[in-house]
Amino acid sequence: MKRVLIVVLGLAFAGVNAQEKWSLRECVDYAVKHNLQVIQNEYSKQIQDSNLKIAQRNYLPSVSANMGNNVSFGQASLGTGSIRNDRFSNSANLSADILLYNNGRLEKTVRKTQFDVEASHYDIETIKNDISLQIAQQYLTTLLNKEIVKISQSAAENAKKQLDRAKITTEVGTTAQTVKAEAEAAWAREKQNLKTAEVNVGRSLFALAQLLQLKDYKNFDVVDVEVSESLTPQLIAVEDVLEKAYGNQPQIKAAESRIKAAEAQTEVTKTSFWPTLTASVGIGSFYNNLLNTSFSGFDEFGNAANERSFFSQYKDNFGQQGGISLNIPIFNKGITKLQVEQSKINENIAKTTLEQQKLTVRQNVQQAQFDADANYEIYLAATEAEKSTKLAMDFADKSYAAGRTTIFDLNIARNNYANAQGSVQQAKFNYLFSLKLLNFYSGIPLSL
Repeated sequence: MKRVLIVVLGLAFAGVNAQEKWSLRECVDYAVKHNLQVIQNEYSKQIQDSNLKIAQRNYLPSVSANMGNNVSFGQASLGTGSIRNDRFSNSANLSADILLYNNGRLEKTVRKTQFDVEASHYDIETIKNDISLQIAQQYLTTLLNKEIVKISQSAAENAKKQLDRAKITTEVGTTAQTVKAEAEAAWAREKQNLKTAEVNVGRSLFALAQLLQLKDYKNFDVVDVEVSESLTPQLIAVEDVLEKAYGNQPQIKAAESRIKAAEAQTEVTKTSFWPTLTASVGIGSFYNNLLNTSFSGFDEFGNAANERSFFSQYKDNFGQQGGISLNIPIFNKGITKLQVEQSKINENIAKTTLEQQKLTVRQNVQQAQFDADANYEIYLAATEAEKSTKLAMDFADKSYAAGRTTIFDLNIARNNYANAQGSVQQAKFNYLFSLKLLNFYSGIPLSL
């Protein structure tokens, strides 16, 4: 029973600590959701969203209320003399004002802020795209390193077989001790190469985990993806990719939105040339109390009257007011004209930024196509070299077995074959990334 319990607990522990392998899509989705730079820019967009709400609420009237209390003691001047004036006063007012006309300033401000919100949204998408491409490149690098491990494992196994054979032939006296020594050295070198390849896998996984900003990088691994051994040349034209990229790349859309925002800002600035018409209304009342006497004068019958109560005065002193004011700009030192000129300069800056973004996208697409074509040619050449070195290794193996070549020649042939295999894998994954990059600019999501 105790042994059964130990086995069950061991299996449960192994299940808890089993590595979860991530696909490229999962890596990309996680990165764009948890990356701190993305989160920071989302906060910036929230600020722009708030600015838009503020601009929209400027259509509403401004309403304010105020209440004041004042008390005074001592003498107050009265003609050529003075009079005792101990007084307490209280007042309350409620007012509202609203902009009636300013050549559409409010509407133009809202439109300008909407373009700012659009640009902020596209900025976030641009950062997500940059992170996605970094993730994809590092993911493919990890897969490449895993393929190199497989090649190194195969080379180490062959070296071990060669060592086992050399031990036998040396013991029976058909080969010299130098053959056994060289076989041991070759096996040691292949084990070192294998360990280096395994470390490179760990290093690339660590780099990918850092891009994902994972805390537990030690239990992180990626899904092994089988890449087709037969690759075909890409037939996508640069102009076709560019046409799609200009329409879907967020950095270009952000630049276009900022041009519209700059043009809208110019229109907002021009409204300062126009008059401003404002309407206002208000209500209020007040209360007065002489602190040194309750006498407030005489009534209509000539009788002495005492001061009225707080609420009575507020009722009797209640008043309303309304008005319309017109502010006509005449001369403000030419500042408005200069501000319009500055807005025009900002329009030109925004237009230049758009051209820069288009140029960057064009260069990236052209570079991706050039790399795709070049990497495919390298892949074809590496494939031919792999076939040749494989044939040379087979001949060297047979010649060594027949005693016509040395173990040094055989090891050289094996090293050449292993290097050729690595070159094929390198070219294959480079070509694959170039294709993914072209597809990305065409609007196709990253995946394997």
